[in-house]
Amino acid sequence: MNSKNKCRFCGNLLKYTFVDLGVSPLSNSYLKAEQLHSMEPFYPLHVYVCEMCYLVQLPELQSPENIFEEYAYFSSYSESWLNHAKVYSELMIERFVLDSKSQVIEIASNDGYLLQYFKQKGIPVLGIEPAKNVAKAAQKAEIPTIVKFFGVQTAKELVNDGIHADLLLGNNVLAHVPDLNDFVAGLKYLLKPQGIITMEFPHLPHIIDENQFDTIYHEHFSYFSFITVGKVFSKHGLTIFDVDELSTHGGSLRIYAKHNDDTSKPVQKKVSELINRENTAGFANIEHYLTFTEKVKETKRNILTFLVRTKGIGKTIVGYGAPAKGNTLLNFCGIRTDFIDYTVDRSPHKQGLFLPGTRIPIYNPDKIKETKPDYLLILPWNIKDEILKQMAHIREWGGKFVVLIPEVKVL
Repeated sequence: MNSKNKCRFCGNLLKYTFVDLGVSPLSNSYLKAEQLHSMEPFYPLHVYVCEMCYLVQLPELQSPENIFEEYAYFSSYSESWLNHAKVYSELMIERFVLDSKSQVIEIASNDGYLLQYFKQKGIPVLGIEPAKNVAKAAQKAEIPTIVKFFGVQTAKELVNDGIHADLLLGNNVLAHVPDLNDFVAGLKYLLKPQGIITMEFPHLPHIIDENQFDTIYHEHFSYFSFITVGKVFSKHGLTIFDVDELSTHGGSLRIYAKHNDDTSKPVQKKVSELINRENTAGFANIEHYLTFTEKVKETKRNILTFLVRTKGIGKTIVGYGAPAKGNTLLNFCGIRTDFIDYTVDRSPHKQGLFLPGTRIPIYNPDKIKETKPDYLLILPWNIKDEILKQMAHIREWGGKFVVLIPEVKVL
């Protein structure tokens, strides 16, 4: 067996399948019109679970450089995500008394969508972002940003320049890291003795309980329960002292970590409570993870049944959004323009392109008013409330909204 079949955290041989979603292109590899006559690379989307540490994971089939150096996702185009970032910044400033003497560092800082709120309060910020095109947008907005992947080497370079973090954060980056041990070791190295780390990531129990298989794509290397993420941080001398359960991305955790020898932050009761809940639910039992495959197969069958019936009576369906999760769902279910005429997205960086694999065209949302579809399929279901408000006018011609996860539902 090669290293691709070993756990990226503990090195154990991976023998158990969590779910096999067939083969799929990289979910953010949107196509230009001139690429439609060329071959696309597809990679196995086969997810394993480690029987030792219970880390759910994808093998590293493509390097982070190929996936992330030019990236199509810009955080600032979601109003609900911007609001989430603003509320987070206010909470952190108040709880940890951050001021002009503090240093806030965000890993995978995207286009500066979050750091702007700290900067507005006069708090020094630094973004670390590997995608050159996205980092350029942050720099244009005058958010100090370095273009690098994060790990021990980058942490050492910053410390050598006299930079340490009072607040070191990462939203939806932990899942994107192939070398998990190097990443978390880098967090410890960069953190001040009394500093705080916060990380947000999709919570594995929600993925299982709510059939969120579309959260799985090649850019997401790991999927965490609270039990497992605690093991990862503990191995590197970090203690998780608090946790928040969030509604973002279909159900996420925000963990708070400190150095083991930092006695100024007592471990909150919520930590042991969540560990106990996960233990009771079976997240320290390999058999629990092996139930997911059948759930996913049933969900796929239900989705296709709905689409076949709807098209069979002559109804039109278009998509809203071009998110990575939508590309997993569409490719796994084999949904192309035979079911969905086109999709739309607010991001100008995606308009005029085509979805990877399915090659569904992406337009400006104004296209929906022109064609007046019967159904609008919300692909980024995690922000469906935002989209329901934005696109409420489809009801003027009798249009209806549809989500497919966790189950097919007409709204």
